[in-house]
Amino acid sequence: MFIVNADGTITRDYSNYPSTAATPDPNDHTIAVFKDVPVNQSNKTWVRIFLPRQALDSSTKTKLPLIVYVHGGALILLSAATKIYHDLCSDIAARVPAVIVSVDYRLAPEHRLPAAYYDALEVLHWIKTTQEHCGGGNVAYHAALLAAAQVDDLLPLKIRGLILLKPFFGGVKRTESELRLANQPILALPIGADRDHEYCNPTARGGSKVLDQFRLLGWRVMVTWGSEDTLFDRVNVVSYFDDSGHSLLRDPIKLEALHVTIKNFILS
Repeated sequence: MFIVNADGTITRDYSNYPSTAATPDPNDHTIAVFKDVPVNQSNKTWVRIFLPRQALDSSTKTKLPLIVYVHGGALILLSAATKIYHDLCSDIAARVPAVIVSVDYRLAPEHRLPAAYYDALEVLHWIKTTQEHCGGGNVAYHAALLAAAQVDDLLPLKIRGLILLKPFFGGVKRTESELRLANQPILALPIGADRDHEYCNPTARGGSKVLDQFRLLGWRVMVTWGSEDTLFDRVNVVSYFDDSGHSLLRDPIKLEALHVTIKNFILS
């Protein structure tokens, strides 16, 4: 999907990852309507907002939960417009139902961490103040750490929990699942940092002092991984709903199980 150039930049190849246009086909009766809205024009960050179609057709004024979604791609690839992430957000918006705000953040190595974390945090503040009528596990986790330290500043926005879909964590000491794949550098980390940097290893040096704030705030956290994922051995498995690796978002049966699990978590 990418080639590392001699100057440290990368050349991305998205030929196998098509995007969904910002303006949907007016003749397409999609299960969720969506629109793109700029957040920070200087940083060229934006969000794609999904609203379940039934919310438009309904005369009720039931408040819907809001999910801030952060796409995957190892922090160096893809976008909120990538079809697999667009379709996932559209499906979840319709199934829960919920309003989804999908974040298009700055990518490394052009913008190394913590740029993506602050992009996601900025979206939380944008949601608090926007007049618009309207969820990458690693970015969601670290943005939540930042948000937990300033919950009063985010009011009236209230965070209830986190869903981390295959978050990209690791460490210098490799596990068996990590050793199964090539030892590639993590291009999103600050220059000179290793895998025990706090952005990669949340348990290094005792972990973030802010993490206990999650518990004090009553935030619930759901983490999903597939057994073929590189970082699977770093998880204490509580229960299984699927035994998949990277095919999760491309397998309708496994994706259905994910939809049900997310819905149950949000509504429980």
